[in-house]
Amino acid sequence: MAEPVFVIPAPELPSLAVAGTVARFPLRRIFCVGRNYAEHAREMGHDPNAEPPFFFTKPGDAVVESGAVIAYPPQTRDLHHEAELVVAIGVGGADISVAAALDHVWGYAAGNDLTRRDLQAAAKAARRPWDMAKGFDQSAVVGALHRAAGGAVPQGRIRCLVDGEIRQDADLAEMIWPVAGIIAYLSGLVTLQPGDLIMTGTPAGVGPIAQGQTCVVEIDGLSPASVTVR
Repeated sequence: MAEPVFVIPAPELPSLAVAGTVARFPLRRIFCVGRNYAEHAREMGHDPNAEPPFFFTKPGDAVVESGAVIAYPPQTRDLHHEAELVVAIGVGGADISVAAALDHVWGYAAGNDLTRRDLQAAAKAARRPWDMAKGFDQSAVVGALHRAAGGAVPQGRIRCLVDGEIRQDADLAEMIWPVAGIIAYLSGLVTLQPGDLIMTGTPAGVGPIAQGQTCVVEIDGLSPASVTVR
């Protein structure tokens, strides 16, 4: 079969580092779970028991790797951090059962769902989509991926520090919808594909990152996800 001839240069495939190796993990889509920790749902003014998981997306090329220095995003005065466990899908599928869900996971990483909070608030007030509050350039900071060991989900603390000050600190076990449940539910909405990432929600304590500050997300057993906003 002949190679396709594109009328413009094909975009570069985004990818992530894999811890301990020179290999790269190719990226396709990023799905994000909203309000998956009870205390965060409450701090945003919502009942954590009132709804099943819901999702928004970021483009794959919104990813920036740990250690990056990024510009303060345009059109916002309220850039927020959101520390999250990131799941990398290695085997695709639709209507995946909870029992089989972890067999579809390639690995895990620490991540930061950067959010233009003022734009999000305005979109909510107008009952409009959040896309420009969540899916802007360089809005997904992700650390190096770690291969899932026998399907095991990371356990322990998830933390976010801004210039060394702890802003978020919770246990991964506090997620309302655990990883297997998220995968199963999402795969009933779309067919998951290898290279998809799922950002699994953030605990309470979200807050601003100012120009010149460094924000680091730490998850026990994983590489950190660090970003500096210039």
